[in-house]
Amino acid sequence: MPTLDWLHREAAFQTAARVPTRVLRPHAAGHVFGDPAHAGNLLIHGDNLEALKALLPFYRGRVKCIFIDPPYNTQSAFEHYDDNLEHSQWLSMMLPRLQLLRELLSEDGSIWVTIDDNEGHYLKVLMDEVFGRRNFVANVVWQKSYTSNQTAKHLSDTHDHVLVYARNEPLLQVGKLQRTEEQIASFKNPDGDPRGPWKAENLSAGKFYSAGQFPIVGPTNETFLPPPNRYWRCNEAQYTAWLADGRITFGQKGTGRPMLKKYLAEMTQGLTANTWWDHAAFGSNKEASIGLKEVLAGTPDIFQTPKPEKLLQRVLELATNPGDLVLDSFLGSGTTAAVAHKMGRRWIGIEMGEHAVTHCLPRLQKVVDGEQGGISEAVAWQGGGGFQLLQLGAPLFDEQGDIHPEVRFADLAAFIWMRETGTALPLDAAPSATRLPRLGVHEGTAYYLLFNGILGDRRPAGGNVLTTAVLQALHELCGHDGPKVVYGEACRLGDARLAAEGISFKQLPHAVPR
Repeated sequence: MPTLDWLHREAAFQTAARVPTRVLRPHAAGHVFGDPAHAGNLLIHGDNLEALKALLPFYRGRVKCIFIDPPYNTQSAFEHYDDNLEHSQWLSMMLPRLQLLRELLSEDGSIWVTIDDNEGHYLKVLMDEVFGRRNFVANVVWQKSYTSNQTAKHLSDTHDHVLVYARNEPLLQVGKLQRTEEQIASFKNPDGDPRGPWKAENLSAGKFYSAGQFPIVGPTNETFLPPPNRYWRCNEAQYTAWLADGRITFGQKGTGRPMLKKYLAEMTQGLTANTWWDHAAFGSNKEASIGLKEVLAGTPDIFQTPKPEKLLQRVLELATNPGDLVLDSFLGSGTTAAVAHKMGRRWIGIEMGEHAVTHCLPRLQKVVDGEQGGISEAVAWQGGGGFQLLQLGAPLFDEQGDIHPEVRFADLAAFIWMRETGTALPLDAAPSATRLPRLGVHEGTAYYLLFNGILGDRRPAGGNVLTTAVLQALHELCGHDGPKVVYGEACRLGDARLAAEGISFKQLPHAVPR
């Protein structure tokens, strides 16, 4: 497969691996907004590369849909972005982020990336390499502007691309669209067919079909053959069955070419979306900018080219179902999170600039309160739910390789589980809530962590050392009959005892796979 080559390419492929895993902590500007019982959504203020790395232990393989609107490298983005990078720098910026985003996607998930022609074709080849060319789904063309720029040097740019990739294309299921009132109105019933309104469809097709070359005789004895280089879409036996069932029409006068009647009542699967998204149905930059100014009235430095809520609504209609997790690591003005919230999806938004607090936070608070801008009326949004505002904390390990003092049990537990199993910590494990040291069982092996006094006041070191008493506590609280891996500060049991118990002991911190 062809690949891109650019300055510092090899270093870019190592960037994600070298970024330290940091912890996520409540933000200084506040923590929980809205209903605390429904505040699982996350607004993260910080560098998105570090934030994505911090999310991996908890969300690897769990995100159903990723939508990102990265800097276009055209000197046109919001002031907090470095949007004037050379091509090589831009590619080196995008690559490690795409690598981490891929790891966060579920096997049946998809990623949607907006871009313009300046870097779009380079991005396509880069995403082919990261996600695999076979996982390319489509290039959606969105009409971002409905007027031409008369000062353009050659041609006025009125569209953006939305590159769509699957994590694993055979598992991807793209949603169908509901018919509009206008589309439903196109179905008629001029002949009083008892099956209800219908629409005539072409009985011929362009794909070669040897059995679709027979003559059809109409009600007036006129003979019809397929048009040149086309074929009937059925064989003669199927046509005869459709004719007998009243599913063939020759027009109201019986003199037209044969057509197949498609009944509205039988069309239950919805419509397949296409790749041309015009501004009338999906909004424009200008429409989005006007709407954002209304929602954030009085807020300075409103984005000049935000994405409209209708655009995100279509993406989430096709890519997700209610309850699915949506991620945007270039959150910008907060549109993805706002739309996901209104549509009943869970969401994570990452934004590095101060406008995470000055723009995204107030916008999402208004969403929780029930603001009626954007798609609110279309989805009957009345408010509710909540979210957390987080920021990046300390790395798990300091420069000497020791566990950082700020690290809590849940942070280290999720990291160890991911490194050992390659998956995110099971959602029902919740070791910090249950105060149990067993993280879970993977492929028959149970994993335990003795850290931060998880067993309470058991000595020595508050239960962080594997002793006979601690082992007995493990049996009583969360025993396992199969093999066990136990992480702890030290072990007071001999090799023979460990072997008899089926335990592989790993000493903190240096035995943790990095």
